Amino acid sequence: MILLGVDPGLSGALAFMEAGHPAAVPHIHDMPTLSLSRGGKNKREIDVHLLARIIAEHMPIGHAFIELVGAMPGQGTSSMFAFGKAYGIVIGVLAASAVPMTFVSPVKWKKAFGVPAAKDGSRSRASQLLPGAAHQWRRIKDHGRAEAALICLWGERSLSSIAA
Repeated sequence: MILLGVDPGLSGALAFMEAGHPAAVPHIHDMPTLSLSRGGKNKREIDVHLLARIIAEHMPIGHAFIELVGAMPGQGTSSMFAFGKAYGIVIGVLAASAVPMTFVSPVKWKKAFGVPAAKDGSRSRASQLLPGAAHQWRRIKDHGRAEAALICLWGERSLSSIAA
């Protein structure tokens, strides 16, 4: 069964993993985005059609695990709206594809793996737990890839504990 871990948002990623093979290298996609000009400013948003195609290419997906997110302190209203829009798009595409979903808070999955609070904590911990995939998040800007992989691994382990 294919599992999907999602770090939603424009800098997020999608990590696909085969259940029962947690040490396998996950297949990772950066969140597909477009840069659109609005009012003389370039704005990024999710490329809905490419996201749907990526999901379709990995079907059948047995379960998706999505980071449960909310507004962050100090975030402006337009950035909160953009983030909420991106989050909704991901959920909508998965729902339209009939993929079962579980939402997990960042606190819960990070605590489960002992992810350090440091800036590169997710990349560091993902490299420790998935060393064969560490090349996929070698750059600082690849933190979303590491987080998606960890969310997917959290999901794989949570399904395993339910089945046991």
